[in-house]
Amino acid sequence: MKITRLFPLACAALLGLASCSKDSDGNSSKLEVRLMDAPGDFRSVVLDVRQIEVHLKEEKDPDGWKNLGFTPQAINVLEYVNGRSALLVSEDFAPGDLKEIRLILGPDSYVIGTDGQRYDLKTPSGQTSGVKLKLDKATLRERQTYQLLLDFDVAKSIVERGNWRPGNDKKERYLLKPVIRVVAQDLRAGIRGTVTPAAARPQVLAIRSTILGPDTVSTSADASGAYLLTDLAAGTYRVEFFPSTTAPVGQPAYRTAVRTGVVVTNDQITDLGAVSVQ
Repeated sequence: MKITRLFPLACAALLGLASCSKDSDGNSSKLEVRLMDAPGDFRSVVLDVRQIEVHLKEEKDPDGWKNLGFTPQAINVLEYVNGRSALLVSEDFAPGDLKEIRLILGPDSYVIGTDGQRYDLKTPSGQTSGVKLKLDKATLRERQTYQLLLDFDVAKSIVERGNWRPGNDKKERYLLKPVIRVVAQDLRAGIRGTVTPAAARPQVLAIRSTILGPDTVSTSADASGAYLLTDLAAGTYRVEFFPSTTAPVGQPAYRTAVRTGVVVTNDQITDLGAVSVQ
C-alpha cells in the first residue's frame, strides 16, 4: 500500500484527496521536530521561537546550517507536559547525518507567574547565536521518518535573579537559560486493521492535531480489506474510513466510519481490528 502525507487543512472531502496528496522523492526521508516540557512553577512559559535550523557538516563549518520550514510563533511550553508534545517541523529531508539543531529565539519570551503577573524573559544567547543542541548519531535513512524530540526543562531553564525584590522592574526578574534534552529516534509506530466489506476499498486517514494544524497520513485498504499506516509519531489519532466504491444493488449503502481516541505508541503497531463501513 502506498502511504502519502497530506497538507494540513487541505483535504475536506474524499473527492479532494487525490489532488491534496504531497508527492516526494522516493529516496527522501522525513524529519520531525517536536517540543515537550517538564512542569515548572509557573502558569505559563511562552517561548518566542523565530527559527529552527539543523547543522549538516562538521561543527565549525559555518555553511553547514540549513533553515527548516518553521513558522515563527509563540509557544506556551506548559501546554505540552505529561506525554503531550508540539509538532514544530515536519518536512521531507535528504538522508544523511545531523550534527546539531539550533533554535533562534526572539525578544518576546515571557512567563506568567503564580501571582498572575507577566515577567519578560531575558535570553542572553538565544536571540543572537541561538540555542545550540548537539546530536549524537542522528542519521536520517531513506524512506524513514526521523524525530528530534526537544525536552525543555522549565525548572532548570528559568533562573530568578538573586537580588530581585518586589517593586523592582519586572523585566529584570527572570533569565532564560534553556536546558533542553534531545531525544532522537526513528519513528516505527503504526496503525493496522481491516475494513468490511472489503469491496468498499476505502481510503484510510489517520489524523493527529498539532501546533501546525492537523497532520494527516493516508493509505488505501487492499482487496482483502487490510490496511497498514506506518512511520507515525506517538500520539492520539482520529482514524477515518472513506469508501471509494458504491455498494451493489440490494445491499446497504457504504458509509464513512470514524474511530476516535486511537493511541499510538512508538515502536508499536496499534491494531484496530475490523471496522465496518456498512
